[in-house]
Amino acid sequence: MNILVCIKEVLDPDGVITIAPSGENLLTDRNTLYKLNRFDEFAVEEALRIKDGDKNAISVEVVTVGPPRAETVLRRALGMGADHGGHIRTKEGFFLSPFIVASALASYVKPKIYDLILTGILAEDDLEGQVGPLLSELLSLPCITSAIDLNLAPQRQRLEVHREIEGGLRERLNLKLPGVVTIQSSRHNPRYPTLTHVLRARKQALKTIPIETLETLEPRQRLFRISYPQKSRSGQVLAGSPREKASQLRQILKEKGLIA
Repeated sequence: MNILVCIKEVLDPDGVITIAPSGENLLTDRNTLYKLNRFDEFAVEEALRIKDGDKNAISVEVVTVGPPRAETVLRRALGMGADHGGHIRTKEGFFLSPFIVASALASYVKPKIYDLILTGILAEDDLEGQVGPLLSELLSLPCITSAIDLNLAPQRQRLEVHREIEGGLRERLNLKLPGVVTIQSSRHNPRYPTLTHVLRARKQALKTIPIETLETLEPRQRLFRISYPQKSRSGQVLAGSPREKASQLRQILKEKGLIA
């Protein structure tokens, strides 16, 4: 059984983010902090949990689309226990819309055979959550989103998928493989890389493919400008006696639909 996990390098929220004067890209240098997208880390963990059921018969591959530095997140996933890594390499500062990423991944996947493809539900930087569903559409595979737990059937032809729904309830679905699942979170915390796997990951060769050599969709999004959130302060001072203030507050909350 072959499992592919699509992962992404994102800016570390603890780092300093600086926008270029042109407003078209971010200024980065060797001190800029990056990390593996948290939701993708959960996806890697779910794949490795499935692999733990039969290490000899199940293989986990990770792939990322990004500039040369994105190799770091592949090495981390390999350090967690993934078997192979693929890097669809782009140029620095190249805007990656979900359409471009999904089509590049689809081109990477088509010549191969994967029983299950996992992605994070969304990336921490753009919060779009489109790559997984778009990838499933391009590959004509069924897709389940927002999964929190996966259980592989003994025959490995179906996957039991759990996801949270409104009211604190859980929904249980059966996915006929092959298919695509996006991972929201998990009750299983992502494992730490082990020394053995880290040493192997440092030396392991990665399959590197320039994105220009893959068939991708025509861009459907353009990046016009990046800007910092505008600072704004708004408030209303209530005047009058305590009873009058309470009446005004009640009317405001009612108008906003917060109370009946």
